[in-house]
Amino acid sequence: MSNRFIDKLKGFASLTATESAALAALTATPRPYPAKHDLIREGDRPGPVFVVLDGWACRYKILPNGSRQVLAYLMPGDSCDLHIGLLAEMDHSIQTVTPAVVATIERADMDALMGRHPGIGKAMYVGQLIDEGTMRAWITSMGRRASIERVAHLMCELYLRARNIGLTLEPRLALPLSQSMLADSLGMTPVHLNRVMKELRGSGAMTLQRGSLIIEDPARLIRIAGFDENYLHRRLRTGVR
Repeated sequence: MSNRFIDKLKGFASLTATESAALAALTATPRPYPAKHDLIREGDRPGPVFVVLDGWACRYKILPNGSRQVLAYLMPGDSCDLHIGLLAEMDHSIQTVTPAVVATIERADMDALMGRHPGIGKAMYVGQLIDEGTMRAWITSMGRRASIERVAHLMCELYLRARNIGLTLEPRLALPLSQSMLADSLGMTPVHLNRVMKELRGSGAMTLQRGSLIIEDPARLIRIAGFDENYLHRRLRTGVR
């Protein structure tokens, strides 16, 4: 069975057979979790490195008024919190969005693995840099993009990330994110997001319905978003049909 974590790291650095086997050994006993399960909460002592092998998860913060801000989405193959063990406590929470299969790698084991295998160390650092680039893109969206640009940009990103790991090969992507969760990602109310979605549907660029994102006109969606995929270090083809 394919290990999406290893597959992802191979895209960032050349891994030897020994390095791949070492990664497989450390992720060989993952655990299943139900949807909406907190893997770790804000204020907790940092734990192991989490590796999502199947399903979706998210990072989030709860504000004093009870509202939520989703900070990032984790897809199969993603890992998180490589260096957060240097801090005294978590400054955000990580929760499964769907039922998920998650492996945990103890921090000492990860440090030893990266020390013994430079290819793994390089790949993990590249992955972390891409995560930071994605966060900068989200900050730019929240601060400077108009609502329709912000929504279109996130849809481009999620579709491209999913396609890069083989979750979809078609213009349709199963998107297990409610409008409420998307609104929490985009700094909008669900009502405002619904209006923007109708505008995007009316433009012929995309449709979001029944848990599916359908890219009707990739080139138009990219133009609306002003999407430049360089922060993901992949190339988004406009002719996905």
